[in-house]
Amino acid sequence: MGRIRKSVRNRPGRVSIDADSSAIPIVETDAHLEDVVASLLEHDIYAVDTEFHRERTYYPKVALVQVLWPGGEPTLIDPLAVSLKPMAAVLEGPGVAVMHAAQQDLEVMDLATNTIPSALFDTQIAAGFIGMSSPSLSALHERFLDKRLPKGDRLTDWLARPLTPGQTTYAASDVADLLTIHQILSDDLDSRGRLGWAHQECENFRLRGRPSREPADAWLKIKDVRHLRGSSLAVAQAIAAWRERRAAETDQPVRFVLPDLAIVALAQKKPGSIEKLKSVRGLDDRHLKGGAKEMILEVIAESKDIDPVLLKAPDRANSLREMRPAVTLISAWVSQLSKELSIDPALLASRNDIEAFVRGDDEARLSAGWRKELAGEPVARLMDGEAALAFNGRDGLVLEARSHQPVER
Repeated sequence: MGRIRKSVRNRPGRVSIDADSSAIPIVETDAHLEDVVASLLEHDIYAVDTEFHRERTYYPKVALVQVLWPGGEPTLIDPLAVSLKPMAAVLEGPGVAVMHAAQQDLEVMDLATNTIPSALFDTQIAAGFIGMSSPSLSALHERFLDKRLPKGDRLTDWLARPLTPGQTTYAASDVADLLTIHQILSDDLDSRGRLGWAHQECENFRLRGRPSREPADAWLKIKDVRHLRGSSLAVAQAIAAWRERRAAETDQPVRFVLPDLAIVALAQKKPGSIEKLKSVRGLDDRHLKGGAKEMILEVIAESKDIDPVLLKAPDRANSLREMRPAVTLISAWVSQLSKELSIDPALLASRNDIEAFVRGDDEARLSAGWRKELAGEPVARLMDGEAALAFNGRDGLVLEARSHQPVER
């Protein structure tokens, strides 16, 4: 298998961040953004990253976008000065967007431009195929480039203006070497015959799109709600759904609308008046402003006589109970296989993936693609009785043809 080369001199895409942060271009006019978009569209690959806040909003608020194209220099786009809409042309174009741990960045760009990249290479996902477990961008720089990223406060206020020299240097460094890291990873994965796997996994990840936050499922995130029964559970489910919708409408975190404690208390008490509502634990005046108190009372009144939504999983629970020994044994073998192949175990198959495969779910991840090739097919033979797992006499397991010869007692 290929080895990572730490010498990366003269590799295309590697950019040195000047100690003088004033040299880092910042896009603050529409004309400048047009030039940047044109430059990005000239190439079949580009790097992109974002800085954002979501501590006080329901939706992430983009504060900065960093881009780099081959032969170019890290460029910062200020979304407080210009609209990011023109970036949609880049994202929808044929170029591959190189990103690291892209889930939240994809959400940010989708909200700002109403689109996501047409092609994605996530360096965190790709690194999993050479045995790195959800590595940080700093870890990739240290392993591949013998380089440490600038130390900066990632919790800095990215919405403050003007940006400080430390902020611009820190932001630019997130994309400065990203194309180089992409090339190193691609070369190594290609030598291992895994580049196609990485591309497939990045595409599956891209297609998932923006994380879904369905109001009807909001109650599942509140631990103590699961212990409620009857009308109390129905009220809790209805209030949790209302809270989710209210948070989205007012663009504030759900905890600002109502804390979890208040939802559980409201479900138990079911107040029928404003006076009783105000005495509920976890509620104060800030939660009851803007007509919220009337809405909450209305939700309680309408839901307390409705049957709650129940988690319907008894059949699954019974089947998993019967298959638990098999799942445990398969999990041990998959973990060992991941180590032998230098693949992140979480990338190859989680316990949930194994359970889904054992149950025979049509969409089980071990039933398709590279996972089926590496683990799904051997596990299927094991489950069909055609193969067996045995200790190898040292410290591991070996999957071998089943002898059908019982051991004498």
